[in-house]
Parts: sequence; structure tokens; C-alpha cells
Amino acid sequence: MAGNRGVVYTGDGSVEVRDIDYPDLVLRDGPGVNPLNVGRKCEHGVILKVVTTNICGSDQHMVRGRTTAPEGLVLGHEITGEVVEVGRDVEFVKKGDLASVPFNIACGRCVMCQEQKTHICLNVNPDRPGSAYGYVDMGGWVGGQSEYVMVPYADFQLLVFPDKEKAMEKILDLTMLSDIFPTGYHGAYTAGVRTGSTVYVAGAGPVGLAAAHSAQLLGASTVIVGDLNEERLQQARSFGCETVNLSKHDQLGEQVEQILGVPEVDCSIDAVGFEASGHGADGGEQPAAVLNAIMDVTQAGGGLGIPGLYVTEDPGATDKDAQTGQLKVRFGQGWAKAHTFVTGQTPAMQYNRDLMKAILSDNAQIAKAVNATVIHLEDAPKGYRDFDDGAARKFVIDPHGLIS
Repeated sequence: MAGNRGVVYTGDGSVEVRDIDYPDLVLRDGPGVNPLNVGRKCEHGVILKVVTTNICGSDQHMVRGRTTAPEGLVLGHEITGEVVEVGRDVEFVKKGDLASVPFNIACGRCVMCQEQKTHICLNVNPDRPGSAYGYVDMGGWVGGQSEYVMVPYADFQLLVFPDKEKAMEKILDLTMLSDIFPTGYHGAYTAGVRTGSTVYVAGAGPVGLAAAHSAQLLGASTVIVGDLNEERLQQARSFGCETVNLSKHDQLGEQVEQILGVPEVDCSIDAVGFEASGHGADGGEQPAAVLNAIMDVTQAGGGLGIPGLYVTEDPGATDKDAQTGQLKVRFGQGWAKAHTFVTGQTPAMQYNRDLMKAILSDNAQIAKAVNATVIHLEDAPKGYRDFDDGAARKFVIDPHGLIS
């Protein structure tokens, strides 16, 4: 049997690449696996040889100790791979297929899946609706920052690329279909971006950059990106966004007015989440800062897309309320302005097929927008450190050296 290596959370603010079990079509016991999921048979699944798997900001929350993730958890929910083994109950996916894996694990059978709400599948996580690979409190499905990974419910979940050779030519774009491109697009779409919209995106990390590019695809006239990191803001400017350096300015509305002539935008996107910082030189950590800021600068009746991650438990928070997911949000401000809020995991399957077609027809340049940077599996710990230091890159792990 082939060996397997993967990126493992060590519990001390870092990760290591270790030998891990080669996957089979049963969910075995291990770090983070829900006891009610142990021994779950997955003949409806496949084994993938991982072609690309990406480091995500959501992974960084765990590595920083800002969740209850256990030591030994194999990380990684952004997966693209080649099918090397097919379960007995798989009918349509074939050995040799190259496919994108939605980060949401979904059965395709429950009422939520039937309504295309695959981000809140009822059958894959005994604790609550919704699941993901390699993530805390998501049922314990093993992560895909590895050489091989098991994907359940393959016929329903896998987005098989129609032309394998062409897909490999665009693999740096297509690898973003597992999470950040649908997530950024979901943020823009649910915020109500349309032709001519003015849009504010909070955060110039990969999801924020994906949201900004998605807003452009949806027809926005002006996209403004705010962040504390000048290198990331430069990346946003590289594909036509306006920017605001929030480490230098604490009045976002004034900066928006300098760009647009008015202090408000039509809609906003929160691509930061619960580890938000206040604006200005001495902002410090303020978990509700982004939510309150986007309510301030979004016009009455506007939409707020919130793909940024918020958690029910944040043991590393300095604010006692925030440790249990309670934030000081000025909800009355949003209510008075009749804002629409859309939150939660992104239902990736609602968007990934159309976004795939946009990539294959050269109408989307997501790898360029997020500055996709290829690294080997053994370099993943350095990739995590560089990303945590604010590198304006989306690190793509190439476990088998398949990317030219």
C-alpha cells in the first residue's frame, strides 16, 4: 500500500509534515473525529491523489490557537485531485478523473442538500449542520493537505473537469474552486453586487481578493478594498481595485468619500471574520470592528455579504464575551438602515461549476488576483509562517510535483 504524508496541527502555533494513514473508505478514529462518526462506511466515496491543496486563512485560525482544534488534526479543506480508487457504490465518477472537491462535505440526500444548501448538510456532522475536511468541530473528516485523501459522496460532490489536459494547464485557477473563489463570489453575490455597483471589501487576504475579483465579474463600477497590510493592498491594486490602508486611517467613511465623492457604498463584504482589528495606528484586536464598519459605510437598504469566519468558541480572544462568540455589534445601526445580512459557510456547489466555465473560457483570472504561489508539501510549515506574517500570496501545495 502507498504511504501518505500530511500537514498536521501540532498545537503550539505551528504545523508539521508527518506520516499519516493512507485513506480508505471508512472514517477511522483520530484527532478531532466525532465519536458518532467513527467507523462510518463510505463506499460512496473515492480516494484522491492530491494534485493541489491550498493553505487557507481559516486554517490559520486553528493554528493560532483561536479554536478548540486538537493536536494531531490533519489540516486542509481546499482540494483538487485525481481519482485513484472508486468505492463500490460510486456510479459516475471514474478512476483517472481530475476533479475539484467542494470544501463543504454534503450527502446529497437530506432536505438541505436537495435545496442546494450544501453548507448545512444534516447528515455528515453529528454536532451541527455543516461539515468540512480537516476542520475543528466539523465531524472529523480527514484534511486534504496531504498526498492522498478520501472524499465521501463522490457522485454528488465532485466537480469533474471535462478536459483533463486543459484543466492541468489552468490548475492554478481551478484549484481555487474548492473554496476561496466560490466563497468570494458568494460574498459579492449575496451582498447584491450588480452592474454599476460600488463595493467595499474588508480584508485583502485571499478571500477578500477573490471577493473583489468576483465583484468585478458581477459588473461593479468601483471596488474599494480595505486592509492594514500595504503589501496586500498593492496586490488588490494590481487588478484594478481602489484601496484604503486602515492602519493609517480610522475614519473609513472619509476615505470612501475621497474615492467616490460620497461616504457610502452600495454594498459591502466582510472577508476578515472574528480576528478583526480596529482601524488606525492603535486599533488593536476588536472582533466586531469590521461588521460595525461595513454597516457604517453601506447605504440604507444595502446588502452585507459576510463570508468571513465567525466561531462559537474563541479561547484566544482578549474579550471575555468574544470567547463564546458574542460580539459587540451595533445591530440597531443595521436594523435602522434596513441592511440585509448573509452569513455562514459558502454553499460552494451553487457556484463552482459556473466559475469553472468562467476560468476555462479565460473570463476569470483568479490565480492572478490572489497571487497563487506553488510550494511543495514539505515547505508547508514555512508557507503557514509566511502567510501568518501577511504575505500577499495564496499558497498552493503541490504534494507530488505535478505542476510545471
